[in-house]
Amino acid sequence: MAMLMDVSAAVSLVNIGILAVLLAMYGRIYRNTRAVFTLGLMFFAGMLVLHNAIAVYGYFAMAPLYAEALLPYFVGVHIAELAGIATLLKVTLRPL
Repeated sequence: MAMLMDVSAAVSLVNIGILAVLLAMYGRIYRNTRAVFTLGLMFFAGMLVLHNAIAVYGYFAMAPLYAEALLPYFVGVHIAELAGIATLLKVTLRPL
């Protein structure tokens, strides 16, 4: 079951990478438009980065404390999050 924890951590790291790209894009958009909505998107992406960073830390620092039955659900949650933020990146990159 340690493999599932590694998969969760790897997906979380991919999430952090995509979120970093989104944060950079939102920063550039905010600099050009000063749209308050973009600040909200930046806050949202920042909170998701924090969530994923804490998850990765937790997986490695507290691995023995996790029940094995929970690990498939953690993988599912992180994959669902990956699908959501990948879609967000796709629509953000979409030309107008």
